[in-house]
Amino acid sequence: MTGTIKAVIFDFGGVLAEEGFREGLWAIGRKNGLDPEEFRKTADELIHETGYVTGRSDESRYWDMLRMKTGIKGTAPELRDEIVTRFVLRPEMIGLVDKLADRGLITAILSDQTNWLDEIDRDTPFFRHFRYVFNSYKIKKSKRDPSVFRDICAAMGVDPDTSLFIDDNAENIQRAANEGLKVIRFHTVDLFKREIAKFVRF
Repeated sequence: MTGTIKAVIFDFGGVLAEEGFREGLWAIGRKNGLDPEEFRKTADELIHETGYVTGRSDESRYWDMLRMKTGIKGTAPELRDEIVTRFVLRPEMIGLVDKLADRGLITAILSDQTNWLDEIDRDTPFFRHFRYVFNSYKIKKSKRDPSVFRDICAAMGVDPDTSLFIDDNAENIQRAANEGLKVIRFHTVDLFKREIAKFVRF
């Protein structure tokens, strides 16, 4: 291992798995005759505004508010399935996580997710590959609050400057970097393999 990395922290959707939330929202928008990207932006803001992503409200309220604001049709199970089924795990990424753990590094997830994350794990178990799973729904704080990065480092018993955070969202990457973590913005698995080699020797 090069440097002083002790913990590697992964985003879920868009890194460990395909980005189901964005893709699912685009699909819902298209089915309802709406501009997919504008609908996605509205739905993304509302999941924060309602507090669903930080466990301060439930799923039914989120869908009710989204229907009211956008006019979309569909039951909660139908809308949920458009999203949850698109979170397909990337086996190569899980393999890399296992290699990091084998080298004695702490592996963790930090995800702005809801109760859906536990449901995905029940259907396709992956939590067992990580020492820690930090889900905004359970820790009551999302990555929009920069203090979450120092919070999870403290929970893992590591300093921010010995932690590596991987996310596909540029804003989350910037917030983590501002809090002192080392960062990689995820684009593709192949590019990630090259980028992580700058921090960890396999």
